[in-house]
Amino acid sequence: MPGSDFYAVLHYAGHGFAGWQFQPHIRTVQTEVEAALARLAGDRVVCHAAGRTDAGVHALGQVVSFTMPGAWEPDDLLRALRAVTPDDLWIARVGGAPPGFHARRDARSRRYRYVVGCDPEAFSPFRRPYEWALGAPLDGDALALAARAIRGRHEFRAFAAVGQDKPHHRCAVSQAEWAARPGAQGFIFTIEADRFLHHMVRFLVGTMVDVARGRRPLDDIARLLTRADNRETSPPAPPQGLYLVHVSYPQLEEASAR
Repeated sequence: MPGSDFYAVLHYAGHGFAGWQFQPHIRTVQTEVEAALARLAGDRVVCHAAGRTDAGVHALGQVVSFTMPGAWEPDDLLRALRAVTPDDLWIARVGGAPPGFHARRDARSRRYRYVVGCDPEAFSPFRRPYEWALGAPLDGDALALAARAIRGRHEFRAFAAVGQDKPHHRCAVSQAEWAARPGAQGFIFTIEADRFLHHMVRFLVGTMVDVARGRRPLDDIARLLTRADNRETSPPAPPQGLYLVHVSYPQLEEASAR
């Protein structure tokens, strides 16, 4: 039976999943999405995600692509998917995609957000699962200078997990900035790039936070960008502060939430 190509934009709370990618006998986002699609299609439907988020990482703009058999309209498919997905996974939008559209390969850029809590209330059960409950002050000026150092095209090998078999570690960072949260709650880091390495954002945040706490000098950022490994990089920030918020595509006018 002929099918149609679609994309969907997902929101999910990462602490309920062992990441995006399918793993046997473990709950993942891909497992839940494909189970919902299979209920509607009567057969397995494989979907591809723009970003393979790790366990604990959240999404406000994860984009997935898939081919649905039968005759579905995007609005009807959206309503049907919302009816069969769990409460911690929300389908924000469904749209028709060009033939052969692939959410990962066709992405032009991705944008992530990282939330740090500096006040005591960061340890509240209503905040702690959704941010890094640091509970310590940070130097906002140092954060801004550290973020400025990573903008542009660099080799980010020192800010990547080991064991990645890649032809290169170059990424073009078009946006990297920290903003203070209201009420002295902490800071939010926003970064957008053409590609990201495994754990790259978390390594960057962990290192910049150490700079802002006076634990390492500011010029360490530029120095680490010349390193061939991550042995001198700060430990990565915890996953629960990280959100995939937007993915851009040349084929789609607006693929995910801004």
